[in-house]
Amino acid sequence: MAEAQSRKVCFVTIGATAPFNALLTHVFDLPFLEALSKHGYTDLFVQYGKEGKAIYDRFIQEHPVGSSGGCGLRIHGFDFKEGLQKEMMLTRADSKSNTVEGMIMSHAGSGSIMEALRIGVPLVVVPNPELQDNHQRELARELSRHGYVVASKPDTIADAVSQAEDLRQRLRQWPPVNSHADQYKHGLAGVMADEMGFVD
Repeated sequence: MAEAQSRKVCFVTIGATAPFNALLTHVFDLPFLEALSKHGYTDLFVQYGKEGKAIYDRFIQEHPVGSSGGCGLRIHGFDFKEGLQKEMMLTRADSKSNTVEGMIMSHAGSGSIMEALRIGVPLVVVPNPELQDNHQRELARELSRHGYVVASKPDTIADAVSQAEDLRQRLRQWPPVNSHADQYKHGLAGVMADEMGFVD
C-alpha cells in the first residue's frame, strides 16, 4: 500500500486594510500554481479580503476541484477574520497530521510580518505597490537583505517559491545571525525600528 503524500501548505494573506488585487491575480495564475506543485505543495490557503472575493470565486468557478488548472492543489480561501495565527500555523511541520513545513506569503504590513516570522517557516513578503509612503518596500528590502524573508513583487511570486525553498535551508536558526552588526546592532528589532521609524 502506497504511503500517503505529506501535506505541504502555502498560506497567503493580503491583510485587512487595503485590497491587493495585483497579488491575488498572480496567486491564481498558472506559473505560481505550477511552482507550488513543483516544490511539493498540496494546499493553497488564501486570505483574499473583501474586494478579492470576486477574483477567488472566478478562479474556483473556472477551475473546479480536480481540474488541471489547479495543478493538483487543494485551494481554499476566506475574506477576513481577526488574527491569522491558526491559519499561519497550518504551514508548520506536524508529524501527527503528516504535514511538512510550508511557507507564508504576506503583504508587507509590519504586524503580519511579525506574526508570520514567529511561526518560523519561510516568509515571502510582497509590498503593495498601490500604497504610498508606507515604508513597505523599504521594510521588505531590508528584511530580505538581512536574510529574514524573501522580498518579491506580485508578478515574480512564482520565482519566489524556489527562493523560499533556499531560505528554508538557512532558517534553521531564527532570528538569523545578523550579518550587518555595525548597521543594526539589535538584529531584527533594529531593522524594524529603522524602517518603521521607531525610536528608543
